[in-house]
Amino acid sequence: MKIAVTGSIATDHLMHFPGRFADQFIADQLHKVSLSFLVDDLVVRRGGVASNIAFGMGKLGLRPILVGAVGADFADYRSWLERHNVDCGSVHVSEVAHTARFVCTTDDDLNQIASFYAGAMAEARNIELAPVHERAGGLDLVLISANDPAAMIRHSEECRARGFRFAADPSQQLARMDGSDVLTLISGAEYLLTNDYERSLLETKAGLTSDQVLEQVRVRVTTLGKDGVEITGRGIERIHVPVARDVLAEDPTGVGDGFRAGFFAAIHWGVGLERAAQVGSLVAALVLESVGPQEYDIRAEDFAKRFADSYGDVAATEIKQFLPA
Repeated sequence: MKIAVTGSIATDHLMHFPGRFADQFIADQLHKVSLSFLVDDLVVRRGGVASNIAFGMGKLGLRPILVGAVGADFADYRSWLERHNVDCGSVHVSEVAHTARFVCTTDDDLNQIASFYAGAMAEARNIELAPVHERAGGLDLVLISANDPAAMIRHSEECRARGFRFAADPSQQLARMDGSDVLTLISGAEYLLTNDYERSLLETKAGLTSDQVLEQVRVRVTTLGKDGVEITGRGIERIHVPVARDVLAEDPTGVGDGFRAGFFAAIHWGVGLERAAQVGSLVAALVLESVGPQEYDIRAEDFAKRFADSYGDVAATEIKQFLPA
């Protein structure tokens, strides 16, 4: 099964200010703020929705095809992803813009001042999927994750036109889309993935009931935070999967991306929807226990043991054969 993962590719530049932002602002001078904060820490993390998902799939033994737009500064990140089994041959490199970048400073009260530079991500709307399909010798699934909104719509339309099976994963870009864009994105999708808040937002924007959404897509996967995952679909009995047990939370960044990596890796293995959601939930737990969305590892024996603890020995036996050595 060949999977193309489309979406954002970015780096996160995270800094810490040893103080309180609130102490630096003067109430009657807010109309002309000019401040510089001397920070005491800088961490640069690899991120971006598509690259996070592709990284997780690579850790589970797949070789996903990453599709997105980056700048010439992508060289080191490319090497990292390729070392982790991600095919970067279909990544578009901009001639004028840098790779998307999130720059954030956090103070001692956990208040944040941040900027997001879309940069090369805006050029993702120029990417055609047909050459990716041809280079790969066929695509079994295209995952359309958060990206430049025009790119997401273009990928969805091309998948329908060319008969490519696709998964719609609008994520935070739902806020940028109107109802017609939402319908265009999800119509004909094999899978629709959201969290529970996004589920309600999607229905409101599209003017659809839950049942009407299922007339547009085959399988609907909704992550519910600490309450696990719900799967519904046409001709499918509702499936509920609890979160993995005994998780020591560190950083929630990229947890949803980890779930998607595990879910679609397990779909690739040929296991059922419930088992796929369980694999996704455990990968999400590993991300949550790490600081950064690509700082975790997957060791077959440890993964299988934790899987058995959370979902039973029979389930662990079923998936263990697919885990990379």
